[in-house]
Amino acid sequence: MQPLAERMRPQNLDDYLGQKHLVGKNCVLRNAIENDAIPSMILWGPPGVGKTTLANVIAQTTKRAFFSLSAINAGVKDIRETIEEAKRRTFFNARNPILFIDEIHRFSKSQQDSLLGAVERGVVTLIGATTENPSFEVISALQSRCQVYVLKEIPEDELISLIHKAVETDEILSTKKIKIIETDALLRVSGGDARKLLNAVEIVCEFAPLKISDEQDLEITDETVLNIIQQNLARYDKSGEQHYDIISAFIKSIRGSDPNAAVYYLARMLAGGEDIKFIARRLLILSAEDIGLANPNALLLTQATFQAVHTVGMPEARIILSECAIYLATSPKSNSAYMAIESALKLVNETGDLSVPLHLRNAPTALMKNLNYGKDYKYAHNYDAHFADQEFLPDKLTNTTLYSPAQNVSENKAREVLRAQWKEKYGY
Repeated sequence: MQPLAERMRPQNLDDYLGQKHLVGKNCVLRNAIENDAIPSMILWGPPGVGKTTLANVIAQTTKRAFFSLSAINAGVKDIRETIEEAKRRTFFNARNPILFIDEIHRFSKSQQDSLLGAVERGVVTLIGATTENPSFEVISALQSRCQVYVLKEIPEDELISLIHKAVETDEILSTKKIKIIETDALLRVSGGDARKLLNAVEIVCEFAPLKISDEQDLEITDETVLNIIQQNLARYDKSGEQHYDIISAFIKSIRGSDPNAAVYYLARMLAGGEDIKFIARRLLILSAEDIGLANPNALLLTQATFQAVHTVGMPEARIILSECAIYLATSPKSNSAYMAIESALKLVNETGDLSVPLHLRNAPTALMKNLNYGKDYKYAHNYDAHFADQEFLPDKLTNTTLYSPAQNVSENKAREVLRAQWKEKYGY
């Protein structure tokens, strides 16, 4: 049996939820669909707002052949085979098929390049779906051949209507005597995602306490929803909490210098279809936060990793991510830069906008020079060892130490330099 979200999937524009600015009466995309003059397009919006559903509705309304690929597991070979099949469907003046690519932002540059010819020649009408800004994630050549439509979060009143429609019209739920008492918890656990909302409704209806009699309604309250969803969280959202648990374990394994655990959790994420650029972004953050000044090259290598996985894509990106994760796990660790900026931000919040010392101020005009802006500033390169002892902090913060070097080879050397220069002032 299909899940409730699939059984409730709209088949036409009148049943489609939300996006009235695009598919409402006389709106731009609705007019294009009804006139069968649809352009290649990128549908950009958060999860669960109906990107895949809209692509299916477009295909059904225009009566075109529909091909679907997921960027999680499709490669260049799959794209080329699909395009060849699309060519065979265009004989006898048939309308060109629709090629729907879910999560198109996960395609590498080479994968996106492989679409250009077919889109440009009109072999297919491309509909790409993405949760990421196409300006950053879709190559410019493909963007220029597509219209970008922004899908918005579904209004709360429409989500509530969807709940009632599901329990009243679904072939299975409508056979039960379900009474919706409260909807706040359902809306909260779904986070505006219509698919998650219907999943939650289905699970609550399945696991709600048995009725005493056929005459008694199954009442859905906020308390009932929270109790049932918490007990069945894995079924409700297989990618939700587990997604965050695994990325957390991955980061903590690298921070804890365990390359074996790091590679294991990396494999878990890759096998589950995690976005490789999401993984690379988290490694970038970790390289600054947890490796930091103990090995400044870590940040450079991780940036190179991000660029490489973006260019190459899967499956080869798994090797690049593995190399980076092992390198970071076996690297010396320091959070001194992280702690320094956190201390500095706290200090700024406590002390406000203190005046910059006069000798450090810029003096582009005669008036500013007359007010002693820049006076007595010591140009470091004019002094031995390119160092001049002077005050840089505001007067009220003199002698305040924010950066404390960690115990590692790199920062031990930095500590020796700082001690020679600032021992009397900062106590290094």
